[in-house]
Amino acid sequence: MNLVTGGAGFIGTHLVNILLGMDKPVRVLERPGADTRHLPLDRIEVVFADIRDQQAVNNAMKDCEYVYHLAADPNLWRKQPEEFDAINFRGTLNVLESALQNGAKRVMHTSTESILTTSDFNGSGVEFLELKEEHMIGPYCLSKYRADKSALDLGKQGEPVIVVTPTLPVGPGDRNLTPHTRMALAFCRGELPAILECCLNLIDVRDVAMGMVLAMEKGRPGVRYLLGSENHRLSDWLGILGRYANRPAPELRVPYTLALAVAWFSEQWARYITDNMPMATLTGVKLTRRSMFFDASKTLEELGLEPRPVEQSAKDTVDWFRIEKLI
Repeated sequence: MNLVTGGAGFIGTHLVNILLGMDKPVRVLERPGADTRHLPLDRIEVVFADIRDQQAVNNAMKDCEYVYHLAADPNLWRKQPEEFDAINFRGTLNVLESALQNGAKRVMHTSTESILTTSDFNGSGVEFLELKEEHMIGPYCLSKYRADKSALDLGKQGEPVIVVTPTLPVGPGDRNLTPHTRMALAFCRGELPAILECCLNLIDVRDVAMGMVLAMEKGRPGVRYLLGSENHRLSDWLGILGRYANRPAPELRVPYTLALAVAWFSEQWARYITDNMPMATLTGVKLTRRSMFFDASKTLEELGLEPRPVEQSAKDTVDWFRIEKLI
């Protein structure tokens, strides 16, 4: 049995479909209340459990030989920031420990590119990059760093734990509207008059999912596998999207100091007034000061992964927005 935590999410949904296409049995672990109606429910087993609940996670692990751990809070802000640690770090420990205790043959942990950059990092050699807590920006990145380090340490100790680090996944099917998709949707709706320029590495979400399958099959414990593809500035990526959404990329650029001020105000407004996700976050703004350009060639070669052009991802994203009547 293959267990996919977070299997109803953006990447998880595509991973589930790939595994089913390979005739592999799939069990999905999702948080209570998660919408799973878009999954092929007649072909999978769904367990609702909070990964912060060790016993519930243990129960979900029964007979699972391969565990894909994707479940996490991908947002960059929470009203109670300590929940990042509880979900992304301690929840990950619950999943990894339960999988190993229940005899899983292989366990895959999903990290994030947001933790990989430092002020002097050049984008290469991330497979064995040594990071420190002081490099992290905000509670989200810190929680993901701690989970990443714990998973890598287990692999170095001889446990069958594989770590994959997707860069920015793009493409169709992001029903939960993670931060980048919210921006892309706002742009396609004509609601993004200005941007804070930044450097990104993009990869199609379907190729991330396939990379996870390949990493599970071929990956070496103790190595960080970077699932990435094309480097683009944000304005360039929006220009590619705009060709299919019939919109020009925004010409206005928001100064960094102004963006910081807007993010601070947005977070205060969300915390004390609305309880909704803020329009901008301090973590997100600060991350734009670091280059997210990466060289994933070593991982792609080792795993045998050939990502499709992000031009195709852009077209499929806009087509999906239209099918879902979001634009």
